[in-house]
Amino acid sequence: METANRESPFAGLPLAGTNWLLPPMGLGTWAWGDSSTWGMGSYDRSYNFETIREAYAKSVAAGIILLDTAEMYGNGESERIIGRLLEEDTSNRDRVLIATKFIPFPWRLPLRTKLLDALRASLDRLRLSFVHLYQIHGPISLCSHESMADALAEAVNSGLCKAVGVSNYSERETRAIHTALSRRGIQLATNQIEYSLLRNDPERKGLLRACEELGVVVLAYSPLGQGRLTGKYSAKHPPPGKRNFSAYPMEEIEPLVAELRSIGERHGGKTPAQVALNWLMCKGTIPIPGAKNGAQAEQNAGALGWRLSNEEVRHLDRLAKPGRYTFFLRFWQHG
Repeated sequence: METANRESPFAGLPLAGTNWLLPPMGLGTWAWGDSSTWGMGSYDRSYNFETIREAYAKSVAAGIILLDTAEMYGNGESERIIGRLLEEDTSNRDRVLIATKFIPFPWRLPLRTKLLDALRASLDRLRLSFVHLYQIHGPISLCSHESMADALAEAVNSGLCKAVGVSNYSERETRAIHTALSRRGIQLATNQIEYSLLRNDPERKGLLRACEELGVVVLAYSPLGQGRLTGKYSAKHPPPGKRNFSAYPMEEIEPLVAELRSIGERHGGKTPAQVALNWLMCKGTIPIPGAKNGAQAEQNAGALGWRLSNEEVRHLDRLAKPGRYTFFLRFWQHG
């Protein structure tokens, strides 16, 4: 799969079952308020609500109007922060699309009741009457796909969400939930997966092809390998803290980053991060990088408004890595 069968990767993609168009890039908000994983005072003391507000404002100004969060990000703190931002930003509140997630731990039974209760709790934290996209955070429930589809269908039919998606689903699992939802007259809108130049297993193993066949939009999380593709780290200066995704040492990544930098120079001085994000959009996916301040938001936005050539995409394809599994990834991604 070289590039998506779309005239432009930057025109936006339809959110299935709605009149909304997903932007070519979203904004991941895992770090917003999740002190156990990302800091807010631990390994990164440089950001707080004020810097997050700036990241939000600059993202929305650039047309990055899809915010992805989850109930488990900071035990709901990410959703609370977004709710506060939306309440402040009356001029853009109706433009911003919100996606959140339900984590289907096996003990959260009965599934239908727990899912709807969790969605209502998310809406309270977000200060919204509905979310645009509600996603299953991972294929870890012991319930059947039919039971999951029943619960998701009720969430849509109740008006609490407008579209439904999944996260970390394999091709087999994606096809199964897509079929189950179709029986209920609902289109599976999205599958959120780790996908980047440091983990292109979804492409190698046919998951991207299957999603395109089914009309499922791919949301690519950890699109910069948790900072490894930005160019700001090296073997001598590795990323701080523990990283769960894209588990390659910087020694193996530096040649790829050097090539990203070389390609970026040919496009008017684009950064390695901007080239890596553009590659994902050329694949027909929607990357959702994070941003904790205005500078990071502007960095993300610099990936918009231009595109790699087909030859550059193919060249980066040849340099892309399949990804390495850690225990965390084995827990989430299987099948």
